[in-house]
Amino acid sequence: MQESNTHKHSIARSASVVGAATVASRVLGYIRDAVVAYVFGAGMYSDAFFVAFRVTNLLRRLVGEGALTSSFIPIFTAERAERTTEGSRELVSSIFTLFTIILAVLALLGVIFSKELVWLMSPGFASDPEKFRITVNLTMQMFPYMVFVGLMAISMGVLNSYRHFAAPALSPVLFNLSLIFSVLVIARFMSMPVYALSIGVLIGGFFQFLLQVPYLKRYGMMPRLSFKFADPAIKKIFLLMGPAAFGVGVYQLNIFVTLWFASKLSEGSVSYLYYSGRLMELPIGVFSVAVATAVLPSLCEHVVKKEWGDFRSSLSFAIRIVNFVTIPATIGLIILSFPIIDLLFKRGQFRAEASSATAIALCYYAIGLVPVSACRLLSSVFYSLKDTVTPVWVGFIAFVVNALLCLALVGPLKHGGLALATSLSSFVNMIIFFIMLRKRFGQFGGKNILKSALKSTLASIASGAVVYLMTIKIDYYGLSGLFKPLFVVSAIVAAIVVYIVLSLLLKSQELTFLKGFVKRSR
Repeated sequence: MQESNTHKHSIARSASVVGAATVASRVLGYIRDAVVAYVFGAGMYSDAFFVAFRVTNLLRRLVGEGALTSSFIPIFTAERAERTTEGSRELVSSIFTLFTIILAVLALLGVIFSKELVWLMSPGFASDPEKFRITVNLTMQMFPYMVFVGLMAISMGVLNSYRHFAAPALSPVLFNLSLIFSVLVIARFMSMPVYALSIGVLIGGFFQFLLQVPYLKRYGMMPRLSFKFADPAIKKIFLLMGPAAFGVGVYQLNIFVTLWFASKLSEGSVSYLYYSGRLMELPIGVFSVAVATAVLPSLCEHVVKKEWGDFRSSLSFAIRIVNFVTIPATIGLIILSFPIIDLLFKRGQFRAEASSATAIALCYYAIGLVPVSACRLLSSVFYSLKDTVTPVWVGFIAFVVNALLCLALVGPLKHGGLALATSLSSFVNMIIFFIMLRKRFGQFGGKNILKSALKSTLASIASGAVVYLMTIKIDYYGLSGLFKPLFVVSAIVAAIVVYIVLSLLLKSQELTFLKGFVKRSR
């Protein structure tokens, strides 16, 4: 089947916008994490903050950013085609009003039951009363954050349905700036500096939502107080959101299991997993999430218009692009994990032991880069079909596999085993998704996807071999000063050059998209 260039260009253009904004966000995200690592290291305070933030995020994603956005976009896209602008605005207003109430109530309950939630998520912290108390206090202080980010999620759904991606994608930049400011400035005036992080989270959440307001006004979607909760579209959203929330909950259960085991390990284990996981999110956020975010409105539109040929074409194209980037990134992260962590984080309170432990976790997490990225994309396919049930039970199977692997691997590999369990379970998740798509759609470019993946793998192995030879010939830890970053940058540049040259020789079509992606990101 011949692919539609129009839809490919549309996805590429949208993905480039999201990707460029995400690059800015991730760079600041690294600076944020580096600042936190410099001041708090990988110990009691950082562990307490990361667990508290995870607890807050759990409920926020169940009813906010994760489940709500995936349920809202397909329904709102269909409703916009049938309603006037004022009718669409009335729907948006009702949803904003309803979810403000829901999120506020949940935030209040979260504050009240913070102690129980922390104990449930990280029972190992209970053995250290001071660590447990700080974690509970941070959790209580950060729960109002879920209100701001939940409203931001609705705004993102509205703007994405209008193919506006820039403002939602840039909102994490403000969040990162707020946390950096809180650590470097606010913390100086506090007797317990770690509590400055919770202040930064609240400020960041508020500004994330505030950034969306001018663009909602531009599209005539600025919400107002409305209690028309009987709108049939709201019922449709909730019917989709129920399974979607459960699906997000299953994904969050994986994080819950990881935290549960990590809390029982040596101090710093939670932080090792957090810092390495954040680096893993760089290629996922810049390319995988960018492509998934950009392709969802297109898939929804194809479904509404019953353009199944274009639907398959867009899906195949998106999968090939994600593989083209994540396969070489996997090999690169594994080979350069120790130098990268040493270069990015080893300073201040983040010492050699923490650097080495974090690098080990990064190696194991990197193994799952391709399947995790693919699952992010494939789940959006089912959401575009208004099918939120399939991702739930597929995710549940992956959760059971993850829990069993955590139990088996945490003993011999400690925190590294928890990271490896996450990666292996994501492979199971991806395989089941592909089987379900094949049953539903038959052929959707599987041969082209496999052919593209094989080319990317061959080019990646060759580029990885070049980097590995560089690490053998040059002792990174024997270098000093500017020679360390020069080595890492040189290794990455060499890998990219070799990969691009071999991709050209292998005639990889995805290289054309990557060229356009870079041009549009400028």
